[in-house]
Parts: sequence; structure tokens; C-alpha cells
Amino acid sequence: MGHPKFSRKKYDSPTHPWKSARIKEEHAIKANHGLKNVREIWKANSALRRHRHQAMKLIGRTASTDTHLTREHDDLLRSLYNKGLIPDGATMDNILELSVEDMLGRRLQTLVRLKGLAVSHKQARQLITHGHIAIGEQKVTIPAYPVSREEEEGITYVGRSVISNPNHSIRQDIETLRSTVEYGEEEPVEMGEVFVKSDTEVIAERAAAAPSADSTIPAEPAAEPAAEPAAEPAAEPAAEPAPEGGEK
Repeated sequence: MGHPKFSRKKYDSPTHPWKSARIKEEHAIKANHGLKNVREIWKANSALRRHRHQAMKLIGRTASTDTHLTREHDDLLRSLYNKGLIPDGATMDNILELSVEDMLGRRLQTLVRLKGLAVSHKQARQLITHGHIAIGEQKVTIPAYPVSREEEEGITYVGRSVISNPNHSIRQDIETLRSTVEYGEEEPVEMGEVFVKSDTEVIAERAAAAPSADSTIPAEPAAEPAAEPAAEPAAEPAAEPAPEGGEK
């Protein structure tokens, strides 16, 4: 049961911790969504498992005429629609087709990136934890906050934040990178107090370090290998001394 003062763990960890296929898949999802650790994937998987279990239970009772089962069926579809997990007019089969990617796609960090308020998932996480992102009038500092369909349109910068000014250098860098860098190919932005290094500086450094294709400077010839020293001739064996006294 646990101590009443401490909350229970609300997710299930893997039963076998050393399966290489699962570990590779989790690390790929972690890199794709900019997650801090794989525990966030386990939480999403546990929530998805609960939705599927409830849907399968209702599918098995479709022949029943109980009023409360019909109401429970409609409530589940309406709840997942409001959470943004299924489209309008979806059925129970759409719930069974949900994946962990769909669950992670409703995180505030992911939606900040998709709405163009940040140029990378890492920058989106930094903006949220540093208190620069709000939903409506409420500042939210939790990257894993599940955003509902109604709240999605209210994601914006905090009014008191320095980034809310469109003329701020950070906003200008974000707008420039949104128009020049393709989705998913940008470098992560490091942030100290606000930013330490922007993506524009990273791209400029790469362009300066790369050799120009029109350069006319001849390439230096490859150094010739040093000649190997000639092998010394083998020493002749010393002549044997003649026996004393001559032959008998």
C-alpha cells in the first residue's frame, strides 16, 4: 500500500532491463523528442496501456445494452479527443492504433517546437524550464505537461519575458532559422541566463571552417616516403687457423 504521505509510482518500468532492441528503440525516441531520460517514455507507455485496456474492455461488451457502458464508451472517446490523441469521429479501433509517439506528441515541449516558438527540442525544453512559455495567462515550467486540444492555441511566450519582444535578438534568430534551416536539421541551442550560443553562430562557424569550393590554392604535394637504408653486407666468416706442426 505504501506510506500515505508519499505518492505512488504512476508508471511501470520494463520487466527485463537488458533487452537491446528495446533499449535502442527508447534511445531513438529519446533523441527524437529531446527527452531528459527514458523514464518519460515509460510514463507515456503506462498511460497508453491504460487507454488501450479500457478500450478493449469496452469493445468486448459492445453487444451489451447497459446504459452505463454506452456512456462510458462515449466518455472515453470524448476524453481522448479533448486530449488531442484521436481525431473527431474516431472509434475504439483508433485508440488501439495509438503509439507512444502519439502520447509524447502532446507534451508541451514538443508543441512549443512544432508551433515555431523554438528551433529545436532542446531549446524548447530550456525555454519552458526557464519560465519563458505560458498557456494563456498561466506560466508553465513543466516540459512534460500534457496539452489539451483547447489549450494548444494558447501556447505563447510569457508577457513579462524578454523573449516576448519581437525585436529581441533571440526572437530574430528564431525567425531567421525557421526560414533557412529545414525541420529537424538544426543544431541544439545552449542557454545560460537566456542564451549562450545561438544556432546562427553555429552555422556561421561551420561555414567559416569549411573549405571553399572555388579556392585556387594548390594542394601541397604528398611527402615522399623516406628511402630505406641499404642493408649492410653480411660479415664473412673468419678463416680457421692452420694446425701447428704441419701435417704428419
